[in-house]
Order: sequence, then structure tokens, then C-alpha cells
Amino acid sequence: MEDDQAEIKERNHSSTASLESNESTNSGRFFDRPTEVKYDGDEFLMMPPEEKLKHFSCRAQLNEDNQKFDACIRDLVRCVALTQLVCGEKQLKLAQAHARLAKAYFQFKGWGLQALEHLAVAKELLLFRSSVSAYSEDEKLEVLACRLSVHLTKGGASLLTDNLEEAVSSFQEADKVLMELYQHGVMNLEEKIKAQLDITSGLRRVYARQNRPEEALSQCEKSLDLLKNCNKHERMCAVYKDMATIEQDRDHLDKAIDYLSKAHTIAVSHSPEGLEGAQISHSLAMILSAAPDQHHSETARHYFERSLRAYRNSVGPLDPAFLAAQDDFCRYLLINGQQEKCVEIQRASLESKISTFGDLSSEVAETLQLIGSVEMTEGRVNQAHRTMTKCLDIHNMLYGPQHKKSKAVQKAVNMLSRAPEVVKRQQQRRRQTKLDTFPVIPPSGENDNSTFDA
Repeated sequence: MEDDQAEIKERNHSSTASLESNESTNSGRFFDRPTEVKYDGDEFLMMPPEEKLKHFSCRAQLNEDNQKFDACIRDLVRCVALTQLVCGEKQLKLAQAHARLAKAYFQFKGWGLQALEHLAVAKELLLFRSSVSAYSEDEKLEVLACRLSVHLTKGGASLLTDNLEEAVSSFQEADKVLMELYQHGVMNLEEKIKAQLDITSGLRRVYARQNRPEEALSQCEKSLDLLKNCNKHERMCAVYKDMATIEQDRDHLDKAIDYLSKAHTIAVSHSPEGLEGAQISHSLAMILSAAPDQHHSETARHYFERSLRAYRNSVGPLDPAFLAAQDDFCRYLLINGQQEKCVEIQRASLESKISTFGDLSSEVAETLQLIGSVEMTEGRVNQAHRTMTKCLDIHNMLYGPQHKKSKAVQKAVNMLSRAPEVVKRQQQRRRQTKLDTFPVIPPSGENDNSTFDA
């Protein structure tokens, strides 16, 4: 579910954006792009509801274009209320308003339940309207466009709320409506391909969640064909990454590596030191380092170093993504017997992690624990005791002394505390503390100026 929410946040516009007008989910063939008109306060108060509806609908679109999504949703809520006031029994317009708001809730906020509530209203209004009177030809096209938006949004929202069967049904219905719309000439080929990509993308995510890998891979292949047809090769990276994940889940590591390599080639061809290339290099390194073959393990180091270089150039050395990749590289070094290099990198990263996450953070604690563990294996008992004690202090602050993480570190500290060199150091420290607290006072006879001589 977290992956689905992340994908929602990254999505700029859905495939049916070109089907939406400035006041409903209609085709761009019916309406021009909206432009906002400014009004003063008194003029706006006296404006009839019809004009207010146009104003808020126009402003919602402009806010969407400017990625002011909260403002866009507020205006769309006003549009629903005004449409109900203005249109009354014209259920088509009200259905369009609810569908548009539902899409915004899902697309911009990831609010699946809110989206489904408004989609249910839109669907009911469309069914009621068709039962009481026939549609004109233009209205039929508007209904199809609205139904497409409803099914696409419902598919995504159902996936987000774990109703996978409903998600499959909605995406399949969207595909049928899309074909009908295209046959009527309402949308061009590019718009059709965008909508098909939404459908194939949604279905492959559903099938992957249902543990139906062959069907998920089939949808991936359809997506690749569509992207090739519209020359969107840079978007093929995401599809190849999905295919790699599916194959990795089936323990087909060679196929997963092959798909990630294709994604990496595309990413670096567009931006050699970009963020996407860094992410794919990191993923490749992780898969290669886990592979049993020795030659894969050797190649993993190359991709770790490449990902760190790309992360450093794209987001900087203080970014959590860079620091996470660096930690993974250190674990790789540790597994391959390069403890000194691992500890060197981890020590150097402490300042960056404190700057990024704070002194009392799990990232700093985990770094100290790793350093302390290596120091223990190398027999540097005093240093390990100091490092693990710092780690324990942070764990106790974050989780409390009864947490399993705190208990594990406490066990290590207790064991180290019994080591002879640690006992000796602590005894010396206690003696020094006593001397600092109670300094030696010379006998009174040796001090002629003693206060007791008076």
C-alpha cells in the first residue's frame, strides 16, 4: 500500500486529464482551456451561482496546473455544492462534479475512501439519469467520458483500499469504455494511449498484489508496447523496475538483474548522474550482492559505488537516500570481510546523520551499534564499550529500556563491562573522580595561615 501511495504523490496528471473540461470530466473537444477572471469582493458576492460555478471550476483547474492541490480540492468541493444548486435535476452535471472531486481526492491526496464515496454518488446519478430520459448524442459522449473517469478512479481507489477484485473489475470496465470513446472520435491516439497506460499500470499492480505474476508481467509487456508507440522511452524505466520486482519475488534473480539493467541503461542515457539512475544502481547492487554467484557479488561493488556517486551529485551527501545507500554498501563490505573500510565509512557518516536525523535518532544508534559490533570482533573492548554505551543511551531514550532493541544492546554492554580492561578503566575513572571531588588537604601544622590558628 505504501508503494501505491508513493505512486499517487508522484503522478502529475491522470490519463484522462485531457478529457476534463473546466467544469466537468468532458472531452477537450467541447471546451477551451480555462482562464481565471479576477473579481472584487462586492462584485463576487453579488455574482449569480452560475458565474460562481464557472469561476471556481476555472480556478480549480489553474490550481491543479500550478500543483496547488489543497486549493484545487477546496474549489472542487465548492463546485459540487454550486452544481447541485444550479443544475438541480440535471444529474449528468452533478455526476461529473462528483467524479472530478473523487479523482482529485485520489490523485492528489491518496484518499481512497473519500474518492469511493463520491464515485458511488456519481455512478448512482448516471444510472438514475439514464433511467428517466434518453441522452442526446453530445450527452452520450459526456457520459462516456464521465464513466471512464469514474472507472479509472475507482480502480485506483479500490487498489488503495485493498479491494482487489473491485479494482480489476473497474479497470476492465474502463478499458471497454475507452474503446467506445475512441471509436466515437472523442479522443486522439495519444490520449487513448495515456488512458491505456493507466489501465495496464493499475492491472499489473493488482495482479502483483494477488500473486498472479504471469498476468502482471503480461500487463507490463502491454505498457512497454504502448510507451514505445508514443516514444516515451524514459517512462519505460518504471515498467522494467516493476518487472524486476516481480521476478525477484519469484527468486528469478537473473531475470530481475536483466530488467534492472535495461532500466539502468535508459535512465543513464537521459541523465548520467541523475536520481533515477542512482536508485536503479542501488537496486542492482542490492540484488547482485544477494546473489550466490561470486561474479555477481564483485559486480555489486561497482553498482554501489556508482549509486553513491550519482546520489551525491543529484541530492547531496546529507540526503537520506544517499545515507541509506551508504549503509547498505557498508553491510556489503562487512559481509565480504572488509571491516576496517566499513567502520571508516560509518565513522565518517556519523556527523552527516546527526545533521540529517538528529543526535537521538535510530539512524545514529544503528551506526554506533554497527561500529561497536566490529570493534568487539576486533578485540577493541574499551572502545567497543564506549560506543555501545552511547548506542544504549539513544535506544533507551527512543524506545525505553524494556524494548527488545534496548535489551539487546544492554546485554552487549553488560558483557563488555565484565572485561578486565573495562573494569580497570572504570576503577581508574572512579579514583580520579574521588580525587577531583575530595582534593588532598595538607596538615594544619604545615600551613601557618590556617584558619584554625586564630
